[in-house]
Amino acid sequence: MKSLIVIPARFKSSRLPGKPLKKIDGKELILRVLNACEPLSQKGTKTIVATDEKKIFNLVKFSNFRAIMTSKKCLTGTDRVAEAAKKIKADIYINVQGDEPLVNYRDIKKIIEAKKKFPNHIICGYSYLKKDENVNNKNIPKVILNKREELLYISRSPIPGSKKKLSKKHKYLKQVCIYGFNKNDLNLFSSLKKKMYLENLEDIEILRFLEIGKKIKMIKLSSQSYAVDTSDDLKKVEKIFKSLKKR
Repeated sequence: MKSLIVIPARFKSSRLPGKPLKKIDGKELILRVLNACEPLSQKGTKTIVATDEKKIFNLVKFSNFRAIMTSKKCLTGTDRVAEAAKKIKADIYINVQGDEPLVNYRDIKKIIEAKKKFPNHIICGYSYLKKDENVNNKNIPKVILNKREELLYISRSPIPGSKKKLSKKHKYLKQVCIYGFNKNDLNLFSSLKKKMYLENLEDIEILRFLEIGKKIKMIKLSSQSYAVDTSDDLKKVEKIFKSLKKR
């Protein structure tokens, strides 16, 4: 089955404007994400950046990667992937968020394999919240799952809640923003034309699928990934990259 990795990259991020072009240890964020996906490209899984900004498009092309221009009216990254899917044929589309410079290509491969195994499910990654991550941080979506590891709910608030104080042993789960779709999934998502109530309230795009009753299979991934949402995240990730260079 032909798989395509699509990296949506929007220039006007509300929390960190121009985020894809912010540099991490001398290299732009979007190029860091592309480099992380590169091992899969060498094995036949193509990667393309879907963006609404010419500066990003030009940088990606100049760096010898593939890019496609998409509408500035796309509501979410997944809408941008859906637009790209109308122009490029594949059996499986993998949405790797453009703010995940530490994404592990082995995790992307897990999502691809999961979509093959569960073709009727939306596929999404999760991991345990790290010790240095605050459960009250609104930039980190937390998830709860059923026994089949399907998504029950995802929120920027700490979930599950409790009348009593939760045990220190309780481990919160967070979303890792790698998604697996097929063409029908993306057509369904983009055909709705607007954000659903909970999706808009939480500002979490995968809730659009949950609100219309689509099952979402959650796949446990590496806990090494940090999403870049703020300038503080950028500094944290830069420290990690610099430490990796010293090894």
